[in-house]
Amino acid sequence: MQKKSNRFMPLLMALCVVVGILIGTFYANHLSGNRLNIINSSGNKLNSLLQIISDQYVDTVNMEDLVEGAMPQILSELDPHSVYIAAKDVQIANDDLRGSFSGIGIEFTIRQDTIHVQNVITNGPSEKAGVLAGDKIVSIDDQPFVGKIVTNEEAMHRLKGPKDTKVKLGIIRYGEKKVQYFTITRGEIPIKSINSVYMLDNTTGYIRIKNFGENTYSEMLIALGTLSQERFSNLVIDLRGNTGGYLASAVKIANEFLPKNSLIVYTEGRKSPRQEYRSDGHGSYQRMPLVVLIDEGSASAAEILAGAIQDNDRGTIIGRRSFGKGLVQQPLSFTDGSMIRLTIARYYTPSGRCIQKPYTSGADQDYEADLMTRYQHGEYFSQDSIKHTGPAYHTLIEKRTVYGGGGITPDIFIPEDTLGMTSYYKEAAMTGLILQFAYSYTDENRAKLSTFKDMPSLSAYLQKQNTVEMFANYADKNGLKRRNLMIQKSHKLLERYVNSRIIYNIMNEQAWTEYLNADDPVITATLKLFKEEKAFPKNEEEKVQKKVAVNSSHQDRTRVPYYILKAQDRIIIS
Repeated sequence: MQKKSNRFMPLLMALCVVVGILIGTFYANHLSGNRLNIINSSGNKLNSLLQIISDQYVDTVNMEDLVEGAMPQILSELDPHSVYIAAKDVQIANDDLRGSFSGIGIEFTIRQDTIHVQNVITNGPSEKAGVLAGDKIVSIDDQPFVGKIVTNEEAMHRLKGPKDTKVKLGIIRYGEKKVQYFTITRGEIPIKSINSVYMLDNTTGYIRIKNFGENTYSEMLIALGTLSQERFSNLVIDLRGNTGGYLASAVKIANEFLPKNSLIVYTEGRKSPRQEYRSDGHGSYQRMPLVVLIDEGSASAAEILAGAIQDNDRGTIIGRRSFGKGLVQQPLSFTDGSMIRLTIARYYTPSGRCIQKPYTSGADQDYEADLMTRYQHGEYFSQDSIKHTGPAYHTLIEKRTVYGGGGITPDIFIPEDTLGMTSYYKEAAMTGLILQFAYSYTDENRAKLSTFKDMPSLSAYLQKQNTVEMFANYADKNGLKRRNLMIQKSHKLLERYVNSRIIYNIMNEQAWTEYLNADDPVITATLKLFKEEKAFPKNEEEKVQKKVAVNSSHQDRTRVPYYILKAQDRIIIS
């Protein structure tokens, strides 16, 4: 019996040691305030940190708010395009690309802490209810909605809603003081990616794509069909200011112009094997002369389309160097409705170049300031100022040299036109005074202006109205001192900007685009290229590199960059 007891003694002692270690570990973790025995794992450390804060922090902490604030900071340490989107913002973030949303069908802008109806969407809920362009919304569902509470985000939150639900608007109409009330039943509102389709001349069709959403490809086919009825034989695709969107839409559009089995783009990442996208040979416009327009605002899917056309020597790229976004984001949703867009791969053009510009993890400010840095370094004014940070590659057919590591460099560079630029014009544009005047002028003259049915007739009328002089008087009363010599020097620029906004207010975005394109140096260079039958690029590296100088002797670095001007006038659809 004694021998049997001795035989189990080592096992019993070992068991006691294990139990002692477990008990000691438990008390070390839960009772020690100065020493943490946490498994050396980052995920466990983060979870443990939140638990410790919740259990032991001196004050009560809203853990939900703490996590919401930490998520964007964590993702910002990865790259500039991995982002966290709170649940309340997910719908807004997705609406632009979905192709439609549920709302009341107006375009609005905010002036003096009040919603102003810019345009009413044809056959939409607001038009059916009697809302007019120029109306001011002062209450929503019997609650006042004026003052500092009025922001784009809050307005969209209140105006959008599930289909077939109702919203009551209090509206003040121009020339009236009494508030009128309209009850509107929300409906599906289409969002167009393609807002301008027309003929530049007898042979050249023009299509402007704002972004790449769910319906962009079908819109493109309709646009091409419209131009076919006009018997176009050349095509311009304008991607200036296009910030991107869905890869699939860009690939489908590229497929229309490329011969069979042409590489359009491929993606690759650490955990994402190489995936190629190639043309199927069914495109209907494989031999049509093609020009693609880009600028510093063209990004992501816009760069994919431009890169596919350039690397396959399928058409000519004209404009200025694109933004340089070559990172692929995958949306991942959480159970509370929030989501992240996590970078999982990089885009590569057919020649093998990555168009992503350099970035430093966690240094968003430098990344966001890149466009201003380019401007200050003179890149918008001289092709020689473009800094290529990546290696040289070669196009697939003509073996022309192209560069990676920072956007798509155009085949033909067109500098910013600075003729007539003055500090007066810069201040008028940057302060929003031109936009405010244009809206006020439109409101005061809406009855007369609405009688014009096309852009050329309205433009001709405005040219006779001396809108520049009227603007100068308005600006002088609103804080911008009159400078007659500068006004005279900038007269053409001022007239172009003022009249373009009035045309937009009265008509639509296509009329606005047609007006601006009429004297656009990029459009002029494009039409010249078609006339010379040089839209299909050739390898001419042994010759002097082609440059197009537009008013290069009048460069004035006070020019307001296009992307800055665009940001001043946020037109929101709801």
